[in-house]
Amino acid sequence: MREIEFRRATESDLAAIVALLADDPLGKAREDLREPLPKSYSDAFKALDADPNQLLAVMTQDGRVIGTLQLTFIPGLSRRGAWRGQIEAVRVAAGHQGAGLGRRMFEWAIAQCRARGCSLVQLTTDRSRADAHRFYEGLGFTGSHIGYKLTL
Repeated sequence: MREIEFRRATESDLAAIVALLADDPLGKAREDLREPLPKSYSDAFKALDADPNQLLAVMTQDGRVIGTLQLTFIPGLSRRGAWRGQIEAVRVAAGHQGAGLGRRMFEWAIAQCRARGCSLVQLTTDRSRADAHRFYEGLGFTGSHIGYKLTL
């Protein structure tokens, strides 16, 4: 396998990231791939990039974006003032799935959380993603909570 690298996303990665987010059954209905991309994506990227508790990351191979995830570092009073790492928007390009790259992305993300002093890593996942649930459980995550969302 050619060299895989992980790094903070740059604005020039935005189109590739949005394409990854759109390349699944749920994302197809949520994302907008018009060119140029709607300004809302650029605005969101700038807000993420400016926030020291956000890390939008990409996984690359030969300089090409083949995966992405977002890490949010959350301070809290519970658990004796513990920080949490929240992993969201995880995607691996369709042609690269099944090669262990998702596991490598999570290992990298968990290492980032440890480096930031987090004592807990958490994520949410759609109920319909049964394969993802098995993957997360295989990484040691437990389905300990029920999450709720309210669309505004």
